[in-house]
Amino acid sequence: MIDLALATALACIALAMFLNLYRLLRGPTAPDRILALDTMVINAIALIILFGIREGTTTYFEAALLLAMVGFVGTVAYAKFLLRGDIVE
Repeated sequence: MIDLALATALACIALAMFLNLYRLLRGPTAPDRILALDTMVINAIALIILFGIREGTTTYFEAALLLAMVGFVGTVAYAKFLLRGDIVE
């Protein structure tokens, strides 16, 4: 039963990634694209965690944690650049 649930979750997250990619490429404004990129990072974290559950190893959880930290910093940097036009003050 857990295999079916993991396969369904992986398919749903993959579909969400493709929809986010569409918004990233076709977003009418820069904030839409930043939000789509941030959502793609969250979906990538979910994919990594689901794959880690399927494989039964904890290494993927550490990779997901690192991606979460890098994704957060990247989103903050993009938003700061959008608001001020400069990342480093």
